[in-house]
Amino acid sequence: MTRRESKRSWRTSFLAVVRYELLWNIRKKKIIGVLILAFVFATLALVLPVILRNLNNQPIEPNPDYVITTGTGIGSFAFFLFALVSVMNSISGEFESGSITPLLTKPISRTTVYLGKIFAALLTVFGAYVLLIVYMAAGGYIIYGPQNNMHLISITLLGSIMSTLVWMSIVLAMGSVSKSSMLAALLGIGIWLGLNIVSGILSVFSNQAWILTYAPGSGASGTLNASGSGNQSSVSTGTDSIASILITYVLNPAANVTFYRMELNLSNPGRINQIPLYTEPLSTIVSRSIAVAAVYILVFNFIAWYALKRSQVAE
Repeated sequence: MTRRESKRSWRTSFLAVVRYELLWNIRKKKIIGVLILAFVFATLALVLPVILRNLNNQPIEPNPDYVITTGTGIGSFAFFLFALVSVMNSISGEFESGSITPLLTKPISRTTVYLGKIFAALLTVFGAYVLLIVYMAAGGYIIYGPQNNMHLISITLLGSIMSTLVWMSIVLAMGSVSKSSMLAALLGIGIWLGLNIVSGILSVFSNQAWILTYAPGSGASGTLNASGSGNQSSVSTGTDSIASILITYVLNPAANVTFYRMELNLSNPGRINQIPLYTEPLSTIVSRSIAVAAVYILVFNFIAWYALKRSQVAE
C-alpha cells in the first residue's frame, strides 16, 4: 500500500468513527437536554437584569461591552455539563453495551477510534457554543445596543472549548479506566464539586490560594488593576476562565492582578479586612492558565487512550 493510499484509508476510517460518534451523540437525549438548559442559562443572563431594573423603575443603560464580557453566558458549571454528557459514554458506554467488540475488532487502530471519538465530542461542543455565542451576541445587541470588540468573539469560542476540553479529558479518562459510565459521571461530579468548594474556601480565607492556579476549575480570584485606570474588577485564574482572562489581557495587556484573603476584624466584628497576599502580571496568569489546561488535557487524554489501547476485547 502506498503512502497516499494509507493516508486515504486512515482518513476514511477516522471519518467513519467521527460519523458514528456524532450520530450516537445526536441520539443521546441528554445532549439535547443540556443544550436546552444552556439556552435557559443564557436567556436568564440576558433577561434577568432587565427584569430587575424594570422592577426598580430603572432604565436599561447601553452597555457596549456586554457581549464580550459575558461570553457564552452559561458559566463554568455548563462547561462541566457539556463535557460530562459528551464523553461519559464515549468509551465506557461501548463496553457496557457490548458494541466495543465489533468496533475494536474491525481493521482500524484503537488510536484512530480514540481520536475519532474525541474529535466528534469537540464538534458537538463547538456547534453548541457557536449557537450560544450567536444567541448572546444578538440578544446583547437588542438589549444593550451596539457592541464593542466583537472581533474578540473567536477568543470566547476557543477559550470556552479549551476550558470544556479539560473536563472532557478528565471524564473520558475515568470512563476509559473504569469502563463504567455511572462511575465516570459520579467521579467527575465529585471532583467538580470538591474543587469548587475548596476553591471558595482557599481563595477567600487562606494564604495558599496560589495552589488553585494549578487545579482545574475556577481557580483563585483576584482584583484586576489596569494601568492608567482606577477601575477594578474581579478576575478568576482557573482553567474555566481561559476565555475571559484572554479577552481581559487583550484589552489590558499591562494590567496586574492582586490577590487577597479575608480576615475578621477583631476590634470590629461586623467588618472584614482584605489582606493583600501578592500581585502578578496578567500576562503571567494567562500563560499559566493555558499551560495548566494543556497539561491536564494531554495527561488525561493519554490515560484514556492508554486504557483503551490496553483493554482486552474478545473476538
